[in-house]
Formats: sequence, C-alpha cells, structure tokens
Amino acid sequence: MQTVFERRAPRPSVVAHSLATTRQSVFWLDDVARPRHPSLTGSHAADLVVVGAGYTGLWTALRAKERDPGRTVVVLDAGRVGWAASGRNGGFCEASLTHGQENGLRRWPEELAALDALGRRNLDEIGETVQRYGMDAEFERTGTLSVAVEPHQVEWLAEEEGFLDAAATRALVDSPTYLAGAWERDETALVHPAKLAMELARVAVSLGVEIFEHSRVTRLEDGGEGAVVVRTAAGSVRAGSVALATNVFPSLLARTRLLTVPVYDYVLMTEPLTASQRAAIGWAERQGIADLANQFHYYRQTADGRILFGGYDAVYHPGGRIRARYEDRPESFARLASHFFTTFPQLEGLRFTHKWAGAIDTCSRFCAFYGRARKGRVAYAAGFTGLGVGASRFGADVMLDLLSGEKTERTELRMVRETPIPFPPEPAASIGVALMKTAMDRADHREGRRGLFLKTMDAIGMGFDS
Repeated sequence: MQTVFERRAPRPSVVAHSLATTRQSVFWLDDVARPRHPSLTGSHAADLVVVGAGYTGLWTALRAKERDPGRTVVVLDAGRVGWAASGRNGGFCEASLTHGQENGLRRWPEELAALDALGRRNLDEIGETVQRYGMDAEFERTGTLSVAVEPHQVEWLAEEEGFLDAAATRALVDSPTYLAGAWERDETALVHPAKLAMELARVAVSLGVEIFEHSRVTRLEDGGEGAVVVRTAAGSVRAGSVALATNVFPSLLARTRLLTVPVYDYVLMTEPLTASQRAAIGWAERQGIADLANQFHYYRQTADGRILFGGYDAVYHPGGRIRARYEDRPESFARLASHFFTTFPQLEGLRFTHKWAGAIDTCSRFCAFYGRARKGRVAYAAGFTGLGVGASRFGADVMLDLLSGEKTERTELRMVRETPIPFPPEPAASIGVALMKTAMDRADHREGRRGLFLKTMDAIGMGFDS
C-alpha cells in the first residue's frame, strides 16, 4: 500500500518553489553567538580531561566541577563547541534514557521503572540547571504530540495516556493527515540546540573549566603513576582521568570502534510563518510532534515562529565515513519538503530558508552505552542514536561515577554494565544497514507488519520499533 505521503503528495512545483532559495547551513548555529576558545599548545596537567565539546563532554565538565569545585578540568575538541550533533539536532530534550518504552521493556524489563524514574529526574535537573545559571537555551517543557497518520497506527495510540481522536488532535494542530494523537505533556522539553551548547560552555568556563578548540586528540598514552597523557598535534595534557565524549567520531579505544555507525539525518527549516499561516495550522501549545512510522518525521516550532521538519531518511554511507559532502543530499531534502506540504497543505507557498544534515552515533541497542578502560582511568559514553539532548547529561554522570570507582545507583544498572552487539566490519555493515532500511520501509507500506528480517533482528537484539 502507499503511505499518506505518497497518496497525497503535493505538486512538484510546490516542492521546487519551497527549496528554490534554501541555503545549505545549520539554522541553529547561524542563530547564536559563538565565542572562540584557544587551541591547545604545549604541555598541561589536569585532574580530568574531557574529549569532545558537545553536550556529553560539556555536561561532564560542568558536573565534574559541581561535584568537586577544586578539580581541574580541561575540555578538548577537534572543531568548535557544539559544532557537530549538539548544534544541529531537533532540540527534543527527552526524559527517556532507553529510546522509548518498547525498546526499554524489550531489553531491561526488570529495571525499566528505575530507568524511567532516573530519566524523569535527569530532565527535571536539566531544567533546574538552566534556571539556576540563567542559561538562555529557550528551554520549554512542552511535551510531545505523537500522531497517527495511517489507520493502523490509531490502535497503537489507543492505550496511551492522553489519547486524542482525530478531531481533538486536529483542534491542537490542524493537519489533514492526523487520524489520532496522544499528547505526553511532561516527558519532553524543547531547546535551542546551539544555545544550549554555548550556555553549557559558558557556565563550565565560569566554574573554572578550560576549553580548547581545534585541538584534535590523536592518542591516549600511559603516563605512569596512574596518569593518562592525552595528545594533540600541538600539545598534551597529563591527567588523572579521561572522559571520552566523541559521539559519532572514531573512538580512541579500539574496543568500541564497531559499536557505533554514523547515520545521516536530514532537516529543513522554514521562514517565519505569518499570522495567517499560523492561524491556519493552530499549534498554539508549541508541542514537539512526531509521527509513528519506522521512517518517522519530527517537527517543532522555533522562538521566532519557524517550523523545523526533519527525519524520515536515515542514510548510512558505505565504509561508515563522515564527510561534509554527505550533508547535501537533494533527494532527501525534496522528500522532506514534499512530506511537509502533505502534512500542512494550507502552508503552500512557504519557503525553506535552511537545510542541513548531521551524523547520528547509532548503536545496535538504540540508546547510549557506557564503560571504562585503561584500568579505570578512562570512561566513555556513546551510541545515543538521536536521543542525546537529554540523555547526555545522564551519560556525563555515569562516566563520572565510573571514574570515581564507587558503586552508585547508575553504575549498578544492567543497562549501564552491558554493551551493545557490535556491528560487523565492512562490507557486511553496509549490506546489513541496507537490508534493515529496506525492511523498515516495507513494514511502513504493509500496515506496520514486520517481516522475517525485522523479526530476526528483534530476536537477536538488533531490532527497533519507533
């Protein structure tokens, strides 16, 4: 069967007009002041070195100073603060640590209640941190409206708290594609992604953290006497402990290099809507929105009245390489634009000002994993699989717990102690990802029914149902 986005596709001229003046640039990063930090040169010493100046690294630095203000902390990044996933995501800051109830229930049923409680506490503490430090991150506790856009998806929502029929859903946000909805009101906040990164860096620096940009770490060495030497091309830092927050980029530890693959996600941003355009769709409550297919869309409003629309395509490039040229994929942007105007046909004529993409650190269990290396002196967190805006703070606390050597509520979790199934090396990885993508697309065209391949992946622990 065809999906609604195929049955009700807009005219090609509508899509072409909307993309005619779109520029390849990340709206969030264009919309924020980006202070510069020096590059590392010469020899330094610190109690803790954090590799990576995205959310995970910045939360780790900030939390380390909050736990022990006297600790010396250095952050190193190959680029600039927040330049990668942390500056180009959708800004959905979720309480879930497991990428949804179903994924958590399938993997850790006996501790799901504890994981849910920890996730809610983590989101609450993010909000408290934003307030305590006066962080301008456009933090809004809006919740998420999940919408059914195919008849078979309605029953998936029927048992959800906050279930809404088609009329009630369209009274909140008016799309002719909506057949039902469920508004979860408190488990998601929306943020301005780049502002959150810049503010985390600002607060960390105010607490005494040193941040060095354009300082790619090349290797870790045994420094003797319980120390680790972190080397860059132009300098080094001798540290008592190291936290690796390298996200999608190649790990500095051989043991984790097959645990993630880079999957590219594509995003469009509209121009600000006029008053009449806003009235045509409603959406006064400013919820984040997501539909329910395997290949799903996510969308939200910005503070200045734009709509971010992303998702659907998830593209793995053979070899697992990360390249700037992969960020411009015309067919993905055209598909997103088409799906946007299927969702909101009343906005025909609206233009997209920005288009961009970014690589997601995908792992086989679809939520972050953690661990230690180098006799407990190095900790790592990675594999957030698109869920890192909120879960990165939890990951920071896990790494600090692991480095302390003490048992905590977090380190005793089976979810923390276990690692995901590794991906096979190339070319098997490319073949497997292609088969998965085909199978998920087929399921979306068969009323959500999962075929033999997806059922097999479910059985061995590498399946996911959004």
